[in-house]
Amino acid sequence: MFSSMPRPRIHDVDRLLDAAESLAVESGAAAVTVRALSERTGVSNGAIYHTFGSRAGLLGRTWLRAARRFLETQRDRVNSVLAGGNDREHAVEAVVVAADTPAQFLLDHPTSGRFLLTVDRDDLLGSADLPDELARDLRALDQALVDLFVDLARARWDRADRHTVEVVRDCVVELPTALLLRGRRRPEPHVRERLAAAVRAVLELEPPQRT
Repeated sequence: MFSSMPRPRIHDVDRLLDAAESLAVESGAAAVTVRALSERTGVSNGAIYHTFGSRAGLLGRTWLRAARRFLETQRDRVNSVLAGGNDREHAVEAVVVAADTPAQFLLDHPTSGRFLLTVDRDDLLGSADLPDELARDLRALDQALVDLFVDLARARWDRADRHTVEVVRDCVVELPTALLLRGRRRPEPHVRERLAAAVRAVLELEPPQRT
């Protein structure tokens, strides 16, 4: 049906994804429809369907781009700290910056950051219209996080068993969620300082030994 529709150029695709992020942040995920995106960007409904396949494909591509941007930011910040030394102090600070990345990302990319908080990945994965390849790409993001947890655990304790990886996950995922993301707080300095203090306190405790 849409085979004759011109496919948007790469920069147009990014413009569509930017517009989809803005729609979701302004009015919620339900507001991101092909018609609304067409009205906002001037790109035809047919061209949008030709590019994304479905509304679920559109939301999934938007989420994937934002999440990859976040994970790249987080990994770059961690690597920058670890490049300064392989001692305990650098290892702790690497976990701190990993935990702080949601705050920094919200400052650097406010719309992408809010989009990730507005649209639930599990809801996307539960959509029957989500292309299989896109679903695989979304699930593959988990491995990037696991790899980061393992690297941080090894840097801090020179081990990467279940106990140490769980501690890192608590610091990088659970504490930011509780202190920053769940309450949708602004990433103000005092909030980030509180988060850093909590992470450092957790890292002072020795995880259980391997079993």
